[in-house]
Amino acid sequence: MPVAGAEAVSFDQRDPSTYTAAFDGVDRAYLVVPNGYLDITGYLFPLIRAAAERNIKVVLQSALGADASEDTPYRQVELFLERSGTAFAIIRPTFFADNFHTHWIHGIKAQGVIAVPAEDGKTSFIDVRDIAASAAAMLRSDRFDGKAFNLTGPAPLTYREAADILSAASGTSIRYQPIDDQTFIKHLTNGGLPADLAAFLASIYYPVRQGWVALVTGDVETLTGKAPRLLQTYAADHAAKFTN
Repeated sequence: MPVAGAEAVSFDQRDPSTYTAAFDGVDRAYLVVPNGYLDITGYLFPLIRAAAERNIKVVLQSALGADASEDTPYRQVELFLERSGTAFAIIRPTFFADNFHTHWIHGIKAQGVIAVPAEDGKTSFIDVRDIAASAAAMLRSDRFDGKAFNLTGPAPLTYREAADILSAASGTSIRYQPIDDQTFIKHLTNGGLPADLAAFLASIYYPVRQGWVALVTGDVETLTGKAPRLLQTYAADHAAKFTN
């Protein structure tokens, strides 16, 4: 779809011959750790290298907690960027509020259920609009260069509390059903996901169960000048998506 003021360029991350046209005239780039893709370093290292060779500033969207261990591919990508020699900034958002109307919408609309292996762990869900605004601020300004920011929503919530908020906003009965990892993996593979990807997605709920993503920071406000949106605001704005 055409975007006013934007120039469309053919680009294929797997084909380095397309990099020249994509980076021509560019002085900053926004790179996102890919969703549903296991070879994260293989995906992003070539792009970061190409950007660094052209002295292009990179704003990288990683994930909350990526800096907990240098063994994770998320942190390896961050370190590769930090050592690349080009200007950079990093954002690490927590779980997206928008996952409810994307990843989990089938279960919600079919059975009124959010079934994930989170137990009673809390998450400071963030609205993707706040991620976009934060990234835009980093792209427009050099004030945040060389730094990493942990993006969260304003309050930690259990999935049960989130389900209640979605129910109230949509007028639809939505409940949370905690499940174990193996049941979660089975649901995903039955839906067509490869087993290795399903296992990876299950693994990201371990930090939820441990309470590590209940963190709340002021980084969205630092970057944008505005407090992050409440989950209630997200739910009200997307209420129609949860009704049949």
